[in-house]
Amino acid sequence: QVQLVESGGGVVQAGGSLRLSCAASGRTVSSLAMGWFRQAPGRGREFVALISRNGNTIRYADSTKGRFTISKDNAKNTVYLQMNSLKVDDTAGYYCAADGSLVVSTEFANNEYWGQGTQVTVSS
Repeated sequence: QVQLVESGGGVVQAGGSLRLSCAASGRTVSSLAMGWFRQAPGRGREFVALISRNGNTIRYADSTKGRFTISKDNAKNTVYLQMNSLKVDDTAGYYCAADGSLVVSTEFANNEYWGQGTQVTVSS
C-alpha cells in the first residue's frame, strides 16, 4: 500500500516562496510517476506539475511554468515542488499523486495514489 504525505504548506505574501514535500512510503518514488495538483475554493482539481517515473520527463501547467519546479529525491523517497514568485491566484490545497505508469495522468482521479493535501495561502 502506497501512502503519500504532503507537507510544507503555509501562508506567504505574494512574491514569496514555499517548498512542498510529498513523502512516499510503501514503494520507492523511483518506481512511480509523480505529480502535483491543486484545488482552489469553488474550482476543480487542476494539474500543476509532473515528473515521470524515470525522472526524464517534466511538465508544468502554463500557469506555473517558469515559477514552479518539481523534483525527486530518490534517497529521501520524496518529491518536491519549489514554488517561487507566488501569486494570490496560487492559493489552493495542493495534492500529491502517484502512479505506476511512466507518467501520471493530468486528470487527478485517474491516478492510483494520492495524498491528503497541504494548504497554501498567498496574501496580497
